[in-house]
Amino acid sequence: MAKKSLLFLTFLLAFGTATVRAADSQPQAGTILHEDSKTPYASLDPQKNITDILSTPAPEEEETTDIYFSADEMENNKDLQTITASGNVNIIRNNMTLVADKVIYNQKDDIVTAVGNVILVEKNGSVVFSDYVELTDKMTQGEMDNVKVIMADKTRVAAKKFRRLEGDNKEMDKVVYSPCDDCRNQDPLWQIKANKVTHDAEKQDVYYNHAFVEIKGVPVFYLPFLSHPDPSVKRRSGFLPPSFGSSSYLGAYLQPKYFWDISDHEDLTFSPYLSTDQGIVWGADYNKYFTRGKLTMSGTTVRDDTYDKQRGNLFVKGRYEINDYWYADADLNYLSDRYYLRDMSLLYRDNSWLTSSARMQGFDNRNYAAVEAYYYKLISLDDRLNTYDKPYVMPWMEYENISDPGKFGAYTKTTLNFASVLREETVSTQRISMINSWNLPYTSPYGEKYKLVASVKSDLYYVDNYLNDDNEIYSGSVGRIFPQLGLEWRMPFVRATETSRQILEPVIVAVAAPSGGNKINKIPNEDSQDVELDDTNILSLDRYAGYDRNDTGSRISYGINWSAYGEKTGRTSMFLAQSYKFEKDQSFSEVDGQDGHLSDYVGRIYANPNEYLDLSYRFSLNREDLDLNYSELSARLGPRMFSLYLSYIYLQENQSTSLVGYEERKELYTGLNIALSRDWSLNLYNRQDLAYKGGSLEHGADLIYEDECFKFVTTVRKDNSYRWRRHFEHNENYEKSNYEITATFFLKTLGGAGSR
Repeated sequence: MAKKSLLFLTFLLAFGTATVRAADSQPQAGTILHEDSKTPYASLDPQKNITDILSTPAPEEEETTDIYFSADEMENNKDLQTITASGNVNIIRNNMTLVADKVIYNQKDDIVTAVGNVILVEKNGSVVFSDYVELTDKMTQGEMDNVKVIMADKTRVAAKKFRRLEGDNKEMDKVVYSPCDDCRNQDPLWQIKANKVTHDAEKQDVYYNHAFVEIKGVPVFYLPFLSHPDPSVKRRSGFLPPSFGSSSYLGAYLQPKYFWDISDHEDLTFSPYLSTDQGIVWGADYNKYFTRGKLTMSGTTVRDDTYDKQRGNLFVKGRYEINDYWYADADLNYLSDRYYLRDMSLLYRDNSWLTSSARMQGFDNRNYAAVEAYYYKLISLDDRLNTYDKPYVMPWMEYENISDPGKFGAYTKTTLNFASVLREETVSTQRISMINSWNLPYTSPYGEKYKLVASVKSDLYYVDNYLNDDNEIYSGSVGRIFPQLGLEWRMPFVRATETSRQILEPVIVAVAAPSGGNKINKIPNEDSQDVELDDTNILSLDRYAGYDRNDTGSRISYGINWSAYGEKTGRTSMFLAQSYKFEKDQSFSEVDGQDGHLSDYVGRIYANPNEYLDLSYRFSLNREDLDLNYSELSARLGPRMFSLYLSYIYLQENQSTSLVGYEERKELYTGLNIALSRDWSLNLYNRQDLAYKGGSLEHGADLIYEDECFKFVTTVRKDNSYRWRRHFEHNENYEKSNYEITATFFLKTLGGAGSR
């Protein structure tokens, strides 16, 4: 009797595992997201849905045969050939538990029956309830009555009857499915009801007959027939949820989407816009995956009758790992005109330039090498940038080597760089640079930290058609050599108490370098345009970002760092620095519009004393009257229920340069996040121009509802940042603002639809 009981229990648990446990699966076609799409408002978990209890599990590691069994009574009827366990029957195997009032095994007819409050608890956390379970044909077929399932993520499924048929096919009658919380005597927020659900194991399809989507018990959507792949299908061709919305360019639009599964490593999504103002805008996304890389392409095109031209874009991205040391990538972008991205609300729409690039990089121990190429297209609506003759950078190459540390910790660093910057009409340059440096870091027994750096930079240029500041054109070869010696000293002081720790660290950087020698009348400045002295570069040995300008002249820079840390949370820090140059009007300060020996004061303040305040402030103060030259503030205040975000930037006009973007700038960004209730929240924002012509540059709002099973977002946005733009074919300006109104919803586990 004991042997047969164990056999019966083994089969029972094996069947329970096969019929209830969810198989691991990959996202279906309906949940595929592309890199150029916006982040979804809610995560979707395709492994948790109505088909989970219909799936046969994938093979796992060999399970143990130990079975733990208890019951109030056990009866073996030899005449009827039945084994009956009754009264609090409890069976445990592999962290799975079966509980029932009575379990009967009919040995003659090979029928296993569990009746009365049947509960199956799986090791993944799912719980199955049933009034009656009957298994036949060596436990490979059977049925359950009044089945209720609570999955690990609290999703619920109920069915009047569940049948497991031949060939691993399944059927469910009178099915109700919902991931929403079950409130007593109240309908869930949404649920799906179907008369019948069928699973075809061979075709890996699930079919629904007469399905209703209900909101608070009210049917709102009816489907007489519906099918989709079961969770074992990783991907398959089919329609995706459509997008819809309205914009100033398209008007109202609907965007159906069809996913074509070309192969296991290749797919195409066809997604045209059906709009009221522009007709059909054709669009598609293509993805292909290789053993060592991937390729993605996306694009749209439309015949714009207003301007009588074909408009469109194509974005191509690729990456390939050549071997363990080298990889290549490309980011190639085509655009018909500079207004198109903003009109269509596509990626990169807020950029001034659309950059295309291709590069190859290699890494080997302490060596690094790169070969790159760049192409630029103007997409800013600021007409002042039209005067720029865009460059082609083909190629840009760099090699860097850092030696192993010597006996005293010293090491050498060698950098080689070559750049070819070509233009059709104005200046073109070819440059090769080499920087050799010797570095010695040292920490004294008293905690002082030193770093000695000696370097020599050598440049050789060929310049063609360069118009210098004296309105003279220079063409020819030119070279220069720039030596530099730098010493950095730091001395951290630490004070610790029971509740906090403070660190005070003075820093001094001394640099010895020759004056002049930049040869600015012969060498154009292509890559060293960032000339603002701030808290990030004032203590650097070379304060320029590129190679075309050398930070000439000897100087001493000094500053102080202070920070305080709480015992568990909280941090506050401050930094203030200034630089002294031994000769006036040298290099960096001269371009920055400063004269004299002393630079302006630069600094930053950061405060995060608790979870209700996170503040960062960067500034530059005039050394004579302490007026602000530059100010940047960002702060988040308040708890999650009511939080305020502020961002302010002030940049004084730089009269020493004619470059666009160095005029006075004052801008304030304000964002307000309000939790109206447990499920409702409101986000408001405004970007205000406090200089130039003034007014709001952009403003908008998000109204969000989110609970455990549903998320709905309504977004309203208006962009006034380029209120004046030039007509395509007419030499006139006109005022135009872009607006967007979108609505997006997601049903947990099923997906959603919305606008982009």
